[in-house]
Amino acid sequence: LYRPEGYKGALRQIKMQDHKLEKSLDRTHIIPACAEAIASGKPVKASFSIRNVNRTVGTLLGYEITKKYGSAGLPNETIKLHFNGSAGQSFGAFLPKGISLTLEGDSNDYIGKGLSGGKIVVYPPQNRSFAAEENIIIGNVALYGATEGEAYFSGIGGERFAVRNSGAIAVVEGVGDHGCEYMTGGTVAILGATGRNFAAGMSGGTAYVFDPRDMFHSRCNKEMVFLEKLSGEDEQALERLISNHNQVTGSLLAERILSNWIESKKQFIKVMPKDYKRILDVIKTAQSKGITEEDAIMEAMSG
Repeated sequence: LYRPEGYKGALRQIKMQDHKLEKSLDRTHIIPACAEAIASGKPVKASFSIRNVNRTVGTLLGYEITKKYGSAGLPNETIKLHFNGSAGQSFGAFLPKGISLTLEGDSNDYIGKGLSGGKIVVYPPQNRSFAAEENIIIGNVALYGATEGEAYFSGIGGERFAVRNSGAIAVVEGVGDHGCEYMTGGTVAILGATGRNFAAGMSGGTAYVFDPRDMFHSRCNKEMVFLEKLSGEDEQALERLISNHNQVTGSLLAERILSNWIESKKQFIKVMPKDYKRILDVIKTAQSKGITEEDAIMEAMSG
């Protein structure tokens, strides 16, 4: 195989440049820009360009916040960072309370991995020539192992969305196969189609799926979940979620759903884990008898 003279040296230089870029955002740009927030909790806003060689963006910043303030983090959106471009893997991984990341572009796999109280918003460029809800905007395994926080994605997510989510709130406009796999807590609203095997191993939390074409039943793994109609309480909670999604992403799909909410809400399916529902019912019954919440939970767990 013919290699031009200097090929190896040039390749090595490119790799070194990419390696520097990979480290540059948090270490040399983001953390310095957020120095006052880290030191004293002063609100900070900043904007950055991003490329797919920039991995785990926001994670080192999150480390600095957690090291200084512990699990309490900072007040919501003390640090507000806006990015333009294509993010690499694990954008916003382990993001703690007080940090909000907005990405105008798209992201690779593992976005929001281990999300721990922060907020992530992703939407396509304002000057796009395509419908956001018909295109993939984030990669596979988004929100893997998330424990707390919020995420709003104006577009379709890849496979294994919100796997092992145990407390985060998320809105997305469609997902691939194995969505909400092994989910144990939190709330997920999906405003579009899902792939196959949705909710496999799902033992906690709640998912709402918009299903105007009546296709979801065949794509959901019903071994551990019930498929239910929305209650009045569900309708209110879901409407707030979709309104939040519309507000932070400018989603046209969310706008259409909300503009015809009386009919739209009838086309949502609630995915409720069987054991989780049983425990909630036992707790509700116990509390109606005057039993404390703690004792009600103990009764539910032993029942």
